[in-house]
Amino acid sequence: MINHQKKLTFAIDLNPEKIMKTVVKIVFALVIVGLSYLVYESIMTPVRFDRTKSIRYEAVIQKLKDIRDLEKFFRTENKRYTANWDSLIAFARVGQIPEVKMIADPTDTTFSRSIVDTIGFISVYDSLFGKREGFVLENIAVIPGSSGAKFEIEAGKIDKGGLKVDVFEVRAHNDAILHGLDEQLVRNLNKGREDIDKYAGLKVGSMQEVSTDGNWE
Repeated sequence: MINHQKKLTFAIDLNPEKIMKTVVKIVFALVIVGLSYLVYESIMTPVRFDRTKSIRYEAVIQKLKDIRDLEKFFRTENKRYTANWDSLIAFARVGQIPEVKMIADPTDTTFSRSIVDTIGFISVYDSLFGKREGFVLENIAVIPGSSGAKFEIEAGKIDKGGLKVDVFEVRAHNDAILHGLDEQLVRNLNKGREDIDKYAGLKVGSMQEVSTDGNWE
């Protein structure tokens, strides 16, 4: 009698209707989990993109500032800007800039005038990068976050009011800065910039205007 009851109970447990309901519940639960994950990712993907974009932009901007400083010092010494990375790096290694201080003009009895006095010279590298721990000058042309892509660099002269004026421009496109990130979000970002006739990336200087500003400033 006992064995018969056990067999009956076992048969009831294998009731196809109950099994189907259980399967449906499991599938439904998996669908809910899957949809929840998709919703979460739809929210977090652009959040992560913006977070990484900000970090990479910050690194690129710092390099563009460094390059701008080097170009300015190069022009002071050579009376022109350069579009040659080797020349710029070599100049950073061996170039010297004067250290100056303001002193009172000894010929001025009113003590209201001052003059600039050169007190010595310091290397361009020490002035700009001497306190940068782990700084590698040879990598200055490489765009942070990219797969080794280099900044685009141009230099020359433009005509302004009949005068030839030295200009330079250094650019990093979003495709290089944001390499490896969500391609659709990068395309959307680029299109948004192009729709308002702006460069889709970061740049400093200009080959059309007399300016050493960055487009983030």
